[in-house]
Amino acid sequence: MKKETPKEESTPVCPKCGSALSDVVTTPTGKKLQRCSKGSWNAETKKNEGCDYVKWLPVEPETLDEKCPKCGAPLVLTVTRFGKKMKKCSTGGWDAAAKKATGCDYVEWINGTTEDLAEDCPECGEKLVLYTTSSGKKMKKCSTSGWDKEKRMATGCTYVQWL
Repeated sequence: MKKETPKEESTPVCPKCGSALSDVVTTPTGKKLQRCSKGSWNAETKKNEGCDYVKWLPVEPETLDEKCPKCGAPLVLTVTRFGKKMKKCSTGGWDAAAKKATGCDYVEWINGTTEDLAEDCPECGEKLVLYTTSSGKKMKKCSTSGWDKEKRMATGCTYVQWL
């Protein structure tokens, strides 16, 4: 008879080279990934060095202390596959077979915030605003800047200074 040995937690291995995978890393947009321990990301060249295997992990929705204004159920903060953040009702879902939404359909997209500044734009002389993106990046931009969705182009002054 064979004695059963307790199962050890197996460390995940790279399917390309067989090396162990590194620890889970969270990107600035909130996505999570595991990279092969024999590979690394070079920020200067914006390329992988060594083994290029990357395992993207699903981001679990985070339950918020807010209630849905439509049905009263708790809201969850979720991240789309493109990195956009939104609050949505926890009872909402998607029926893949029927290709339609189920449950409550409340969704609130989380966009950046804008604060007025006491500085003038160096290009046009109008006031500047401090814009903070939903991922936390900050920039000073002209208050006259905008975006035309139909023409898909910038409108107004194009001055931007990333901080």
